[in-house]
Amino acid sequence: MLVRAGAAAAATATTTLPGLRRLWRGGGSGAAACFQLNRALLAVRGAEAAIFLQGLLTNDVTRLVEGDGAPPSAAGLPRALYAHALNVQGRCLYDVILYRLHESPEEEPHILLECDGGVLEAIQKHLKLYKIRRKVNIAPCLDLSLWAVVPGDQAGDIADSLAKSADQALILTPDPRTEVMGWRLITKKGANLSEIIPGSQIGNIQDYHRHRYKQGIPEGVKDLPPGVALPLESNLAYMNGISFTKGCYVGQELTARTHHMGVIRKRLLPVHFSAPLPKDSIPEGAEILTESGKSAGKFRAGGGELGIALLRLANINEPLCLNIAGDKVKLTANIPEWWPKTASK
Repeated sequence: MLVRAGAAAAATATTTLPGLRRLWRGGGSGAAACFQLNRALLAVRGAEAAIFLQGLLTNDVTRLVEGDGAPPSAAGLPRALYAHALNVQGRCLYDVILYRLHESPEEEPHILLECDGGVLEAIQKHLKLYKIRRKVNIAPCLDLSLWAVVPGDQAGDIADSLAKSADQALILTPDPRTEVMGWRLITKKGANLSEIIPGSQIGNIQDYHRHRYKQGIPEGVKDLPPGVALPLESNLAYMNGISFTKGCYVGQELTARTHHMGVIRKRLLPVHFSAPLPKDSIPEGAEILTESGKSAGKFRAGGGELGIALLRLANINEPLCLNIAGDKVKLTANIPEWWPKTASK
């Protein structure tokens, strides 16, 4: 069944677009820049789909099935949720976005799970390990494509576009992580984007990654190394990806303890290098140093002069550098504009 983002959600998201356009550099002035992502989609469907995912993910998945007794037409029911799957030690395994396909409590829960395209097989094994006797079916959606959509000046076209091309588009919804990431679009393979979003242009995926790095948004296993990254250091709470009231899930104990202690000394931050980074020459987790040679954190990923790094908040205003093949490349870190105003600085 084809569905679309609710009118209320579309209207709410549209009001944020001027801020998004101000933050976006390279999006052009048309209706939208569309970037096809190397992300995979899994269908998780069945009577216990939400309950099953609830025990494996950091966010409150029951919000997708109207489990609070609200009427089927309740405004504000999320179309998408961001979350992480953790290991038993509380470290990130996979970053995911969930999309709700069912429209009412009477329908069988039908959820699409977006993940890094390189871990599709691994995440299927992970889910099936915990499936046991749950009434749920898990299957890859190889006939669908996933796009990131960054609106241009004609943002109004986006909110209305799905009604005109429902035969090609499945979902168009604001990115649940933060408004600066625009929209997520799921289409049939081979769909004509210019019909779905009039005037849109297919963008270079490197521009999408540069935008992510500029905003400090991690995505995929390169940015969030499985079994290494910690969810709160990775700004999961800032990206609306965790519930601290939902109850137990795999990896919850360390995450809850860290949250209640209220002390997070390191965070993923956008960094800007004094010179473009050489391709594929920086080892994973390369150390970032202060001027005095003390460790300030670790490099995660980047491209050109932009990247993201896990840094000690106490050091982010100091001169920093990264050793590359014996040369010191200077870098600066900054607090993204989209972070909560109460965030540590």
